Amino acid sequence: MTVATEITLRYFAWIREKTGRAEERLTLPPTLQTVADLLAWQATRGPEFADAFAKPGVIRAAIDQRHVKPASPLAGAREIAFFPPVTGG
Repeated sequence: MTVATEITLRYFAWIREKTGRAEERLTLPPTLQTVADLLAWQATRGPEFADAFAKPGVIRAAIDQRHVKPASPLAGAREIAFFPPVTGG
């Protein structure tokens, strides 16, 4: 992201439980370029985020309600959601 814009971050399931919040609006550091960058940064935001994002490889993300891969760029995103893998039964 080259321009500092406010973005909505949403948290689901155990990620919401560990962070203690369902969503938040904030301005991301301009150094964050990809979902993987954002996942790593999240783990530095305090103990509750360190716990929630300790295993970034298992967390799934969606940008503007579309599932994305860790290498996906953040540019232009208005909303990013984080959730654990969905399993069926």
